[in-house]
Amino acid sequence: MSSCLVVNKTDTQNRESNNDWRLFLRLIPYARNRGRLLTLSILLLLPIIAVANAVQPLLIGQAISLIRQEGTTYEFLINLPLLEGLGFLQALLLGTVIIRLLLIGFQGYLVQKIGQYITAEIRQDLFNHVTSLAVSYFDRTPIGKLITRLTSDVEVLGEVFATGAIGIVSDLFSMLVIIGFMFSIQWQMALLLLLMLVPISGVIIYFQKQYRQANYKAREELSALNSQLEENIVGINIVQLFRREKFNYQLFRKTNQKYVRELDLTIFYDSAVSATIEWVALVAIAAVLWIGASLLLQQNLSFGVLSAFIFYAQRLFQPLQKFAENFTVIQSGFTAIERVTNILDEPIEIRDRANPIFSIYDSQFGYIDEIVANIESNRNQQIGEIRFENVWFAYKGGDYVIKDLDFIIRPGEKIALVGPTGAGKSTVIRLLCRLYEPTKGKILIDGVDIREVPQAELRSYLAVILQDGFLFAGDVKSNIALGDGYTIEEVKQAAEKTNVASFLEQLPKGYDTQLREKGTNLSSGQKQLLAFARAAIRNGQILVLDEATASLDVGTEALVQQALEQLLRHRTAIIIAHRLSTIRNVDRIFVLKYGELIEQGSHEQLLQQGGLYAMLNNLQMLGT
Repeated sequence: MSSCLVVNKTDTQNRESNNDWRLFLRLIPYARNRGRLLTLSILLLLPIIAVANAVQPLLIGQAISLIRQEGTTYEFLINLPLLEGLGFLQALLLGTVIIRLLLIGFQGYLVQKIGQYITAEIRQDLFNHVTSLAVSYFDRTPIGKLITRLTSDVEVLGEVFATGAIGIVSDLFSMLVIIGFMFSIQWQMALLLLLMLVPISGVIIYFQKQYRQANYKAREELSALNSQLEENIVGINIVQLFRREKFNYQLFRKTNQKYVRELDLTIFYDSAVSATIEWVALVAIAAVLWIGASLLLQQNLSFGVLSAFIFYAQRLFQPLQKFAENFTVIQSGFTAIERVTNILDEPIEIRDRANPIFSIYDSQFGYIDEIVANIESNRNQQIGEIRFENVWFAYKGGDYVIKDLDFIIRPGEKIALVGPTGAGKSTVIRLLCRLYEPTKGKILIDGVDIREVPQAELRSYLAVILQDGFLFAGDVKSNIALGDGYTIEEVKQAAEKTNVASFLEQLPKGYDTQLREKGTNLSSGQKQLLAFARAAIRNGQILVLDEATASLDVGTEALVQQALEQLLRHRTAIIIAHRLSTIRNVDRIFVLKYGELIEQGSHEQLLQQGGLYAMLNNLQMLGT
């Protein structure tokens, strides 16, 4: 389902100028998916509950009037014997109590169920959107902030619609029914109670606005708190090695204190609303007794009607109290909607075109199913050309880290990228994989602009082995297949191709060995071996190696190098290497400096030129 939560604002300065109810309406499409449950909880149950609640004071007042034989007693009750009339009223009262309790319980179950459905759907949309964002978004956004939005903020959204919105509708309807009953039996006192609602409503609105502002700041501080927590857990090795425990504790303590201060304000404004309503409710009952007593002495009011109004005064402010509580939930929800929609408003910078080329293979050789069936013959047609045409790229603003790159890598050619730290080597790989879009220029594979190819197709065409292979929690085979539906036989074949099968079979449960988050129960070298198996099973036409053997010992590296020779055969390859001794046999070496291609040629040619490559090579030779 596409995202339904979209707002036009992205900062705190213009938050208050937006219509809160427009924010709330963003949840309507989610609720519409649960229309039957929503209709049942509102249209069928709500009127019955409201009437059952409002009729109870009237029945009590009639019972008192019947006992005192007052003129306000209904005629059909006067014609009955006293005990029979009282028994009838008791039975009605008991019936309304039972009906109300049963329906309130059932309605509570339904609204909570609706809330959980809404929460789950919003969470799914948010997760889908977040995982579709460009890598550049995650470069500038703390992970803890995203986790807060995906968890606690989304939970609040479910409460907004289920408990808050439906609760407010229920409370308003209940108040209207009570007011209607009051006007039907004594309009003067009903008008008095109604007029008392006007100033209390203004007070509630004021406190709710203050609560909204405090709640927004509190949730921002909670995001900062989660970000610090996540950063310290991920970087626990550095924290402990450099003895930053006390320093980080003080940083966390300050953020925690800010969060508590903002949270205290939300508690104060929430409590202020409840206390104000309690005080006004007592004043209302006192006013009913005072005016009711005057009317009673003037014989313009009966004891039964006065008793009913005392109960109505209590019942009128009970839903108002609940209304204020639910309105607080709504205000918290508006804050959560703002925060969640700020993420959902983030544009997906890297999108597939409306009518993309289905496959790079497809652009040259026909339908993809035919190509898959004859992939070896296609390889003989020399595919895998990479072309950078005047490519510029900046992570931020006009600070270019790639400057006017213009080169061609021929099909089957092995190219190495070298240069000092910050030269832009890894950025070239990210641009090729379309994790980032070029600021200017274009990148073509086999003559096709990579922006014309679906991202999934492009990345299946590439086999990438990074220096730091990330592993997911799960078993070994799922970390090789990565959800692509490969069979265990295919997984084993990929492991054998890369000479890592012997290592995997030595694990406690072989391919079924469970790995912890980030593969912490494996060494860096072992994790890297799994990365080679991942690349082999995907059979990509272009192989990208980013210092792929740096974590391996000498013996294992020798085995992997043998496997690499097989992988590199008939494939175009781009190799990032810091150890220049490992790339002497490549076809060409590209030397980058400050994002520019300053030298290119074979190892011997570059040494003869005596440029930057020759200097780097001499420095490494001296180091050995």
